[in-house]
Amino acid sequence: MSGTELKWFKSSYSGSEGGACVEVAIQPTTIHIRDSKTTVGDTITVEPAAWTAFLAW
Repeated sequence: MSGTELKWFKSSYSGSEGGACVEVAIQPTTIHIRDSKTTVGDTITVEPAAWTAFLAW
């Protein structure tokens, strides 16, 4: 699935000026993560359990 087909969002804690944010697209079996400054660049893809563990850390 390409990045343009995913529904990306960023935290409500992110400022409106953009900048240093990450964006996340959630799918049933994968979580896609990208830099908000380079939306056409590479992404990191992890399983939901790994994302949950990261957020708990």
